Order: sequence, then structure tokens, then C-alpha cells
Amino acid sequence: MTFLNKLLFILLGILAFSCSSAPKTFVEKVEEAHGKSTFSKHSTIAFDLQLFFGGTERFNGRITWATNSSKGKLDYMDGRNIEVNEMEITYSDTSMSEESARFTAYTWSYFFMLPYKLSDPGTQWNDYENKSMNGTEYDVEKLSFESGTGDAPDDCYVVYADKESHLIHVASYIVTAGQSVEEAEKDPHAIKYDEYKEIDGVPIAHKWSFWGWTETEGLTDELGYANLSNICFVEDF
Repeated sequence: MTFLNKLLFILLGILAFSCSSAPKTFVEKVEEAHGKSTFSKHSTIAFDLQLFFGGTERFNGRITWATNSSKGKLDYMDGRNIEVNEMEITYSDTSMSEESARFTAYTWSYFFMLPYKLSDPGTQWNDYENKSMNGTEYDVEKLSFESGTGDAPDDCYVVYADKESHLIHVASYIVTAGQSVEEAEKDPHAIKYDEYKEIDGVPIAHKWSFWGWTETEGLTDELGYANLSNICFVEDF
């Protein structure tokens, strides 16, 4: 082996070692903790959701959603429904506006799908300096989106993951639907994920709560809650 070949061999070995020993990113750790690879092997997931916000029942029914988010449907207990197919939306309730139908369909499904969408095209991650919230230290990063991504590219999230399990514990967010970014930033909220239980090897939170949130105070006033049940993977949409 010539000197140049030996040198090339050594450099390749160093490069391979560097790549294999590189620490996992925030997104990689969270996706692994939530079993994204197992989750993605299934085509569809379904769950019952009863959700209250501001003292009012905002949704009560069953949500069926493709694991790649390409399509989904929401079946209310009272017989109404909303269907989504590649960003096109149809809904049976003629008293509901399209804006309201889109908000309902994408908001609750996105909160459920959040751990599996962290590396979607258009996602942008940045460090977030304040790692402490309500007296607890977390792994934290801020999620924003490239222009033109999804239904609400101006929304943004601060995602708090448990330092040991790497499961998402809290995600603060602003909702820009129907208002400007400046208006949304005046009233940020947060969703808290609790009661994780494994469904076919995938940990999924069975209880949500919604809170006011500020960068300095963390979670403030509880605004609502939701219970999830009958969660299962289905292969026939």
C-alpha cells in the first residue's frame, strides 16, 4: 500500500468514526423516543377525542389520520364530519365556514401528530436559550417553518422534551389563523402532554391540557383539556 493510499485509508476511517459518533440532534432524540420509525410503518391511526377549551366542548368524536398526513377525517358524535385529502377539505356542516373547518381539522390532528412531523419538509429548528420552565429543566428548541409550508406557515412552537425520556412534555405555540403574527404573539398558548401509554410499541399521550404561556413564566392559567381514547393503528382508511 502506497503512502497516499495509507493516508486516504486513515482519513476515511477518521471520517467514518466522526459520523458514527456524532451526537444525536434534538429532533433525532425526540423522534426516536416517540417511536417514529414504528409509527411510520403503519398507514393510518385513529383515536377518540373529547376536547374542552374555555369551558366549551370544542370537539367530541373520532379522528382518523394517515400517518404521512396526506389525508384524514373527523367524525363528530352528532354525525357531522370533515374530510381532508391533500390539503383539500370538505365538510358536512353547512353552518361551518371553511376557515373554521380547516382550523378544526388541522389543529387537533397536528397536536396529535407533532412528534412525527418534526423533520417534515419546511421545518426549521433553532436553539432556545431558556431551558427552564416552571422550575424544571428541559431539552428545548424552537420550531418555525419556511414560507409556504402547510396551512399556517407563520405558526411557531417552542418544544420542551424531557431530558431523560426525550418525550415531548410541553409545546408552546402561536396560532395565526384569522390574525396577524403580531396579534398572535400577544397571546401565546401551550399544550401539555400527559399519561403516555404504549400503543403497539409507540408511546402516545392520552391526556392533553392547554395553558397560557410566556417566555419568562412558562405555563400560567389552564385554558382547557382533552382526553384521548381507543387509539389504534388501522390499515384500511
